[in-house]
Amino acid sequence: MGKTLAEKILTARAKTDARAGDIVVANVDLAFVQDTTGPLTVRQFKESGFRKVAEPQNAVIFLDHAAPSPARQLSNDHMLLRRFAHETSCHIYEVGDGVCHQLVAERFARPGDIIVGSDSHTVTAGALGAFATGMGSSDVAVALALGKTWFRVPETFFINLKGVFSTGVYAKDLILYLIGQLGADGATYKALEFGGEALAHIAVPERLTIANMAVEAGAKVGLFPSDEATQEFLAAQNRSDSYRPLYPDADAHYERLISLNMAELEPMASFPHTVDNAFPVSLARGIKIQQVFIGTCTNGRLEDLAVATSILQGKKRSPDTRLLVAPASRQVLTQAMDNGYIKTLIEAGAVILPPGCAACLGLHQGVLGDGEICLSTANRNFRGRMGNPEAMIYLASPATAAASAIRGEITDPREIM
Repeated sequence: MGKTLAEKILTARAKTDARAGDIVVANVDLAFVQDTTGPLTVRQFKESGFRKVAEPQNAVIFLDHAAPSPARQLSNDHMLLRRFAHETSCHIYEVGDGVCHQLVAERFARPGDIIVGSDSHTVTAGALGAFATGMGSSDVAVALALGKTWFRVPETFFINLKGVFSTGVYAKDLILYLIGQLGADGATYKALEFGGEALAHIAVPERLTIANMAVEAGAKVGLFPSDEATQEFLAAQNRSDSYRPLYPDADAHYERLISLNMAELEPMASFPHTVDNAFPVSLARGIKIQQVFIGTCTNGRLEDLAVATSILQGKKRSPDTRLLVAPASRQVLTQAMDNGYIKTLIEAGAVILPPGCAACLGLHQGVLGDGEICLSTANRNFRGRMGNPEAMIYLASPATAAASAIRGEITDPREIM
């Protein structure tokens, strides 16, 4: 019997015949932490008696969640992580370099890799054919020290994608719809493997959005095959030598098969306070919003800013609605400047935030007031997620966010496009 993508990758890295349900110990190609979970990882590393990182070239620290630091304790945490990077010769990416998941995609992830990070959205790198998953700080500390860790090989749901997106519909709408169908725990510890004839029409930036949110259905990983789109993306990052084709076997066994026709989708939104509370945007039409946030590891890429800019060109945000934009990385910011997107966004009334997580988790740069409503392109809308449990968050695509910023109320982007 053939293998799924998850089984293939774990078989190769564990050097054993890995099948769904097996426990394997596999070498790790990249282990990373960020500045909210990293301090605990470092403390666990030291308390466990570890002194050296097994492979410093495969270990990375990112200062992105509280960047720049808004508080004394967070600044001290940054100091701790900088010292650890110096002591162990790990890579470190500084304040303003960007969100860890975007930087992993740009600079590190390769087809067939195993990647672990002390952040649940580590799954983002699955868009490049990597078995990438979030782990607890203690587990990542062990992976840093030993260069390997254990996994239970997940069963796989195959998502068979058909058709093409219609006008105003994007990858974010697809994954919100899927999560709404599966439920927040509908794919717990499963691999979501995406395939089908529509893959030829889904570029890597869109795949990154989809893989990023696989964990919101409980999935262990969200995986795409490594194909021509992967090769094109890696070449654009000057990493052509990282490419290798990677596909599931034709006779692979899947626990569940789900067929999804992209042409039948419409713009979607997740209503407060859970991601799986997903409905067509039309059902939220007219809800007044005080803030729009475009960015994060889900939708802060150049392609996302391009969509938002195309809608905001020559228009202004509503005077009653703040518009915050955070590019996902320094590279994205630079390219957006070169393309004129930043100028257009500023002219539309946007505030441009430094590359990083910004308002997403509610530490700073966009904390909501009591009773306020934000439409965000992020991946979570839990109560208190943006710093205030008395506020409400709707999730949607950059197109929906841009259209809604103009009108000051949740708007189907097709009405403006």
